Amino acid sequence: MSADVEGPPSLLVEGLAFAYPDGRQVLFGVDLAVAPGERVALLGPNGAGKTTLVLHLVGVLGAVAGGTGAGRVVVGGLELARRTLPEVRRRVGVVLQDPDDQLFLPTVGDDVAFGPANAGLRGEDLRDRVDRALADVALGDVADRAPHHLSQGQRRRAALATVLATDPEVLVLDEPTANLDPAGRRELADVLAALATTQLVVTHDLSFALQMCPRAVLLDEGRVVADGPTRDLLSDDALLRAHRLELPFGLDPRALPPG
Repeated sequence: MSADVEGPPSLLVEGLAFAYPDGRQVLFGVDLAVAPGERVALLGPNGAGKTTLVLHLVGVLGAVAGGTGAGRVVVGGLELARRTLPEVRRRVGVVLQDPDDQLFLPTVGDDVAFGPANAGLRGEDLRDRVDRALADVALGDVADRAPHHLSQGQRRRAALATVLATDPEVLVLDEPTANLDPAGRRELADVLAALATTQLVVTHDLSFALQMCPRAVLLDEGRVVADGPTRDLLSDDALLRAHRLELPFGLDPRALPPG
């Protein structure tokens, strides 16, 4: 957790362990703390346990869902339990890799309104929430458009708006740059950089992690194997090789200034 931020973390995971019903152990005592306003990259090869960890954050897996495991998840000071599950799920907003999984109504505005409307927001308050979420992702002029008429980058930001409209404590972004062209990637980076919301960015895009996240956590075989400044982790050639990660050709984090 960032040393210059005081107070309780936005996201706290302690001793998280989990095995699937077939006995396959996937998480082995994962600890993670993310401070308010931090942007943290969650890195790791395929099969490292990243998706399993994310599913625990919203109670899809784990003791709350009847799984086999141990440990606890705390979001904004509220511990995940059966009675707190609806509120924890509101506090953790997950932006899926495929925006079409989150855009399913006739217009973008309808999609963005869906979450807060289900939470009971109505009338002018609902319209204000939708307008604010779309403005936050630089899509203030597309509320009346059909999602499938948007570019891939616009759809990705519209999916983000559907989550921001629920006013989450923590944003979890699953492979946010997948299938984006350079312009769409830049536009998304600009939006995320301007948000004050705590962000956990699950990505194989190491250059994006380096650009956006001052801190990175490397997960492999269900364990946190490294946690520190992204520049330092990505400058460690032996660490990257040991955990099947590769930098894009020509990217040398050591040539970049610290910070």
